[in-house]
Amino acid sequence: FTLQNLAGKTVTLHDYQGKVVALFFGYTHCPDVCPVTLQQWAAIKEQLGEQGKRLQVLFVSVDPQRDTPELLRAYVPQFDPDFDALTGSEQALQPLLKGLKVVSEKVEGSSPANYLMNHSSSVYVFDTHGRLRLLVRYNAELQPVVRDIQTLIDQA
Repeated sequence: FTLQNLAGKTVTLHDYQGKVVALFFGYTHCPDVCPVTLQQWAAIKEQLGEQGKRLQVLFVSVDPQRDTPELLRAYVPQFDPDFDALTGSEQALQPLLKGLKVVSEKVEGSSPANYLMNHSSSVYVFDTHGRLRLLVRYNAELQPVVRDIQTLIDQA
């Protein structure tokens, strides 16, 4: 992928080499899955203690129409100041969504600005070399995930 982070810098997965990367797809207007998932990953990072510095959580917006850089900068760091968000045009997102088989579709609401986004809820975890190693389901039990992330950090 080639997307923009919260600092407005163009980044790829290679920019995070050396860290375990947890990649999650969502949107800031999400009523449930997204905030719960970000809270869970904040708890995972906290349980890792000092090793948590080697985990990078990336929130990829599937709603570039509403998720402006300003809104993402206000939303994502609430969960952890080290979490980053990635955004880009719908065209820029497509290779990543297709490559990981991520579902993302707009569900019309009561007005053009009031809609939901159906999206995949799993978190894709890459090792320190950028290889996809885990798929963590929504609302997974935290302790096994912490152990798996610790294993990936230790293998670096």
